[in-house]
Amino acid sequence: MSPVNKQAVAAAFGRAARSYSQHDELQRQSAKGLLAALGEYNFPQVLDAGCGPGGNSRYWRDAGSHVTALDLSAQMLDEARQQRAADRYLQADIEAIPLADAQFDLVWSHLAVQWCTSLPQALAELYRVARPGGKVAFTTLLESSLPELNQAWKAVDAQPHANRFLSHEQVTLALSGWRYRSAVQTITLNFDDALSAMRSLKGIGATHLHAGRERKPLTRGQLQRLELAWPQQRGEFPLSYQLFHGVIERG
Repeated sequence: MSPVNKQAVAAAFGRAARSYSQHDELQRQSAKGLLAALGEYNFPQVLDAGCGPGGNSRYWRDAGSHVTALDLSAQMLDEARQQRAADRYLQADIEAIPLADAQFDLVWSHLAVQWCTSLPQALAELYRVARPGGKVAFTTLLESSLPELNQAWKAVDAQPHANRFLSHEQVTLALSGWRYRSAVQTITLNFDDALSAMRSLKGIGATHLHAGRERKPLTRGQLQRLELAWPQQRGEFPLSYQLFHGVIERG
């Protein structure tokens, strides 16, 4: 996999910091899926790696944990700080966490590692900062996500308009050698039109393309072609995500 432009990713999420909570239905449903995979546990020390505006950090803090919130985006951390979501805030890259080994009972990373250059490196870092007997809980997107968006754009041009996420096999390969359990969840959100569906992606900052391309506004004709090509369901415009939830047991 080619290196990810981390500054561009951080900038995209930074632009979405204030709008994020208005477009986070996917995040809320997905977090419930990861919590279900994790089960009921008490975690005194939690690292929220890729915390965004701090919704999950706040969840763990309210549950009685001491929470360190980490994110690549300074704006996202500022938003988390304003929400008083955590006890400590750290701007850093998941693939190079500037913390000592074995500090946390739970290392939680929800919908963040798909923005890393190397999933094995990201997981190795998350595992490193977990304590023996602790857990790493993460969620990432799988390659079969956003089929409706990809199908609709084919009617407009041949350029990539969504990132290529890893396959189920690639994710499980990155987990080889560790004791873990996993679950796959599909979440479908419905919108009134194609533009609303695409704005939901922009609203959470998930618009940076690793391949890079010149971003031009949609013309009216392009939007009409997108609308016609979008696979509708009962007059609504679905957007589907396939999620991999993994829980690693730290030996």
